[in-house]
Amino acid sequence: MVAQVYKSTGSWYTLKDEQGKFWNGRVKGVLKLDNITSTNPLAVGDMVEVELESELDNSVMILSIADRHNYINRQSPRHKHQHHIVASNMDQAVLIVTLREPRTSQGFIDRFLVAAEMYHVTPIIVFNKSDLYKQKDMDQFAHYLSMYGAIGYKVLLVSAEKKEGVEELKAILKDKTSLLSGHSGVGKSSLLNLISPGIQLKTGEISGWSGKGQHTTTFAEMFDLSFGGRVIDTPGMREFGLVDIEKQELSHYFPEMRDRLTNCQFNNCLHVNEPGCAIKEAVINKEIEEDRYVSYVNILDSLGEVSNY
Repeated sequence: MVAQVYKSTGSWYTLKDEQGKFWNGRVKGVLKLDNITSTNPLAVGDMVEVELESELDNSVMILSIADRHNYINRQSPRHKHQHHIVASNMDQAVLIVTLREPRTSQGFIDRFLVAAEMYHVTPIIVFNKSDLYKQKDMDQFAHYLSMYGAIGYKVLLVSAEKKEGVEELKAILKDKTSLLSGHSGVGKSSLLNLISPGIQLKTGEISGWSGKGQHTTTFAEMFDLSFGGRVIDTPGMREFGLVDIEKQELSHYFPEMRDRLTNCQFNNCLHVNEPGCAIKEAVINKEIEEDRYVSYVNILDSLGEVSNY
């Protein structure tokens, strides 16, 4: 029997078979995962082969995992030298961000976009809590809309509180399998409850002393949407650590840089201190946004020391 992982709690998994029935599954022995070393052997979205253990408690044994169409990987929040697969087999990755209560940094957004590019998942950026935005926040949103829109990313402005932009978001989610991610407190659960009320997720308040959200989602979980499609809700992330990436590769995951790489004087150019760099020239000529270039350099630094040419 073939089923799909809908929820992972570490040792037990909630699975849904092709007839729509839910099962409780556990792994038999050690699953071979094509050299992917991660803290979680199975991820939400995985397709698995199972055999029946007991119909009394709907339990099955997971025998094997099918090849993943795609997945998104990040640095494990608990073990810095290990990987954690966020989810697999998705059509798109929706990053929920806010400009206030709490504020999402551009660095976090750009790291997420790099991960989506690495794993061939279409990203969408949704700015929530627009009802809280002052004029300077709206100016910042306009800048992001222009900057990310110019390089091909879809950007939405929504308010779960005022129910604004929700229909456009529903249209994007319809009939797709979508990963939903973001910091704690950005309103993922509130948006999901609004979009598909049957889900009834627990929502959390913003911590007053820190301005940061409280975790309301403990494990990744997939939900069927009433209007068609599925969403994978993930625990709020404080940071997004990139894995499996070399310094020389990073610019390939910035679309505005990718098109210009062949114009650099050196084919191993890191676009920092090297002469004849087409990327730095494009930044000077305002063909590449300076904010994006700063993000690139910051991420590059985090991958190891940048060598001087």
